[in-house]
Amino acid sequence: MQRESQATNAMLMARRQAAIPRGVGHSHQIFIERGENAEIWDVEGRRYIDFAGGIAVLNTGHRHPAIVEAVKAQLDKYTHTCFQVLAYEPYVELAERLNAKAPGNFPKKTLFLTTGAEAVENAIKIARAHTGRSGVIAFTGGYHGRTLLTLGMTGKVAPYKTGFGPFPGEIFHARFPSALHGVSVDDAMASVEQIFKNDIEASRVAAIIIEPVQGEGGFNVAPPELMQRLRALCDQHGILMICDEVQTGAGRTGTWFAVEQSGVAPDMITMAKSMAGGYPISAVVGRAEVMDAPAAGGLGGTYAGSPMACAAALAVLDVFEKENLLQRSRDVGQRITASLQAMAQKHNCIAEVRGMGAMVAMELCKNGDPHQPDADLTKALAAEATRRGLILLTCGTYGNVVRILVPLTASDALLDEGLAIIADSLDALKAA
Repeated sequence: MQRESQATNAMLMARRQAAIPRGVGHSHQIFIERGENAEIWDVEGRRYIDFAGGIAVLNTGHRHPAIVEAVKAQLDKYTHTCFQVLAYEPYVELAERLNAKAPGNFPKKTLFLTTGAEAVENAIKIARAHTGRSGVIAFTGGYHGRTLLTLGMTGKVAPYKTGFGPFPGEIFHARFPSALHGVSVDDAMASVEQIFKNDIEASRVAAIIIEPVQGEGGFNVAPPELMQRLRALCDQHGILMICDEVQTGAGRTGTWFAVEQSGVAPDMITMAKSMAGGYPISAVVGRAEVMDAPAAGGLGGTYAGSPMACAAALAVLDVFEKENLLQRSRDVGQRITASLQAMAQKHNCIAEVRGMGAMVAMELCKNGDPHQPDADLTKALAAEATRRGLILLTCGTYGNVVRILVPLTASDALLDEGLAIIADSLDALKAA
């Protein structure tokens, strides 16, 4: 079929509905024509501010010039060999640079893959190979991917797990702390101990996996005390600690890895999303002796560590250094948090504003009661913001959290414009 010369969003969406399964959801009925930094224009020429960033993929914005240049330069050399067949230096250099950035005073090695789920799944494979154990403990509200193994670890049923079971065995879920909802660090740790008593002995657990800030779960931040106590528990029982930083990594939280802010060094870290500015690549970074556990040939993938994506990822690292984006992440986060907190002073439907660095969200409720999640208001707010020219995302176990993942390269003026749209949208909805 030839492309429509003057296609509208509605026309393209109709074609999409006819050609693509309904399981591929859409939060916005918009087709992009072009993007620039933190702005996009749709096929009808309308401009939007992008507070979604491709779900935390565009920390460096749409089409950052340095990343575009690096990819074009790589394109002129070679596009693919499969690293297991013919090696190439960008893969090695990127591994070296990530090894140096990861926390922990011990030798590290890095494996590259293609997607976040692939990274998480391989981290579990590596943990099982290293420990000779099979059990995995994850957390309620966590999100780890869409493969069957990673869905098993994901602590949210709808829409991710609905209709796809059964899932792999020996995966257990501990409680994730939330002061807002009355779950303490002590409660979380007690739930891990309960798993040891009721479900699987500690000596058969290969890994405990946790997001330092939950992504799909609603930007719930793991308190440093939790991370430190989990580290001690893992050390006590010979369990590997894995931090899933697919969404938090690549500088979103004000440090390259969010776990750095807890003072803990995990055994493995998974990352993907924004590490290559929009090009598909993921990574597992970990202790050298752990990473070396699988036999030769046990790890890899045809497209894993694509040369194009490696070139982009190296450029992202350079951009972070040259433009001081870690500090920018902290500054952006403070600006967003202050604005949302001002809204919370006006509207009791905002139960909490929370996050880390530029990974900020607000949870919405009914009647000022945080135990009455308001998913309808959350959905309406995102829709009203879109109508006014702002792309927003929602998340949370109950669908009542608005999350902001704006590119760190967005100007203060653009941030303020987008935040004003959120405020005006909320005012309009509450006045209706």
